[in-house]
Amino acid sequence: MQIGVFSVSDITTDPATGHTPSAHERIKASVAIAKKAEEVGLDFYAIGEHHNEPFFSSSPTTTLGYIAAQTDTLLLSTATTLITTNDPVKIAEDFAMLQHLADGRVDIMLGRGNTGPVYPWFGKDIRAGVALAVENYALLRRLWTEDVVDWQGKYRTPLQSFTSTPRPLDGVAPFVWHGSIRTPEIAEQAAYYGDGFFHNNIFWNIEHTAQMVNLYRRRYEHYGHGRADQAIVGLGGQFFMRKNSQDAVNEFRPYFDVAPVYGHGPSMEDFTEVTPLTVGSPQQVLERYLGMVEHVGHYQRQGFLIDHAGLPLKTVLEQLDLLGEILPEMRKGYAEGRPAHIPEAPTHASLVEKARVAGTLTEHRTVGVDDVTGQSPYEAALKGGN
Repeated sequence: MQIGVFSVSDITTDPATGHTPSAHERIKASVAIAKKAEEVGLDFYAIGEHHNEPFFSSSPTTTLGYIAAQTDTLLLSTATTLITTNDPVKIAEDFAMLQHLADGRVDIMLGRGNTGPVYPWFGKDIRAGVALAVENYALLRRLWTEDVVDWQGKYRTPLQSFTSTPRPLDGVAPFVWHGSIRTPEIAEQAAYYGDGFFHNNIFWNIEHTAQMVNLYRRRYEHYGHGRADQAIVGLGGQFFMRKNSQDAVNEFRPYFDVAPVYGHGPSMEDFTEVTPLTVGSPQQVLERYLGMVEHVGHYQRQGFLIDHAGLPLKTVLEQLDLLGEILPEMRKGYAEGRPAHIPEAPTHASLVEKARVAGTLTEHRTVGVDDVTGQSPYEAALKGGN
């Protein structure tokens, strides 16, 4: 089980002090949080993508590349990368570059986001959101798995004899998670390709979460990737802990009330009853999240929203220390009763080994392209030329 944290990158006024952090403060804080996550033994850190206030993370790969240089074991990911409004060519290039810089400690979560205006800002039509996700990802896969791509679709200009650079590290693309909270077509897409499905259920009830995960599992099996219970599933979550549960409730309530993702709505008590948000003691958090297996089956990734709603960096780091204290018990609990045939979440090393065993691991040969004809000598070689 991969256990880690993610950020939605909001800039929110601290209701306890009235301080509103600058973008600079929040960007630097994200690096400190990632380093702390590695220190306490977590597996991954992920950051979202937004292009509007009050969020700062418009370039996740820049942040993750900086974090890669200061960490050794932490897996770096996104939460999410906008597959609808980003050019697949740029995604292919950026994440292959990040792979090399991080020595393979990279995967990616693709999604449509939750900000409607981002579509026209990048010249896209929100009404084509699902179609864009489907077409752009189909191209992204080809850019990572084929050295020379000829492609034509509906939503971007054609490609002729195009090679994305750099090629993925060791000839193996980053593992892909498809993130969605309410769109069956995205669960279907993840199942079709045999990719991971991440249900970021931070403000959804467990019945809805189970319904989406089970749809993905059934379709994963339908497409022949394995048994339904072997599908690669991730869940979101969030908590606020103190040694004494009432202290946690009293301290977090002002932050809950202004949180961008759920503030100014239901009471904290109602929200924690329905959603995975758990405010209380470490033991309460441990029991709540180990119980998720009862609803969705054994899964591979548990991510926690950790730095939001104006929580100061000092408090976030304290939360990570508390998570680190219960981490051994959490790992033990997730492992109990887990059948041997249930796979772990893929990593770069496991994907390289899988490709080696399957005989699909190939070495890319760097070649030039004729400036006049646009033809690649490598393409000719593939066709039997010299």
